[in-house]
Amino acid sequence: MRRPAARVILLDDRGRVLLIRGRDPGDPTKPPWWEIPGGGIDPGEPSAATAGRELHEEVGMRHFEVGPIVATQYVEFDFAGIRFESNEVIHIAETDAPDDRGPRQLEALEAMAFGEDRWWTVDEVLASDEPFLPPWLPELLPRLVAGERPDPPPDFTPTD
Repeated sequence: MRRPAARVILLDDRGRVLLIRGRDPGDPTKPPWWEIPGGGIDPGEPSAATAGRELHEEVGMRHFEVGPIVATQYVEFDFAGIRFESNEVIHIAETDAPDDRGPRQLEALEAMAFGEDRWWTVDEVLASDEPFLPPWLPELLPRLVAGERPDPPPDFTPTD
């Protein structure tokens, strides 16, 4: 499946990032990971709108402001037996109401793949042995929490 996608790094007013625990329901041998929310861009939908929609659907966020694109990447991966080829833009978003959330609105595959979500500090991310998606999140996160908004956004497309 080839698609454009938007993901979002959501920061709260304490400098924490919201991550979702994921697993591949099609491959129980893959270890779980922590990921930023995101998904496919609908035809004609601006990427910032996709980022906001995914925050609402995947974690129930109600109050946030989506900001600029802070990174891009092209990735290929297998998930639930489907091969994805994805051109992704990653937005920054901020909230001052981290606990004001409604119910998730997950698609069936997401409901099988997503577990808990939680707020992580930069120090927790940097000290963790857990896998993160995107894998470069620990590299960029401290700069984003410090208020940097890279222009132009770095491209983290894997080179191997």
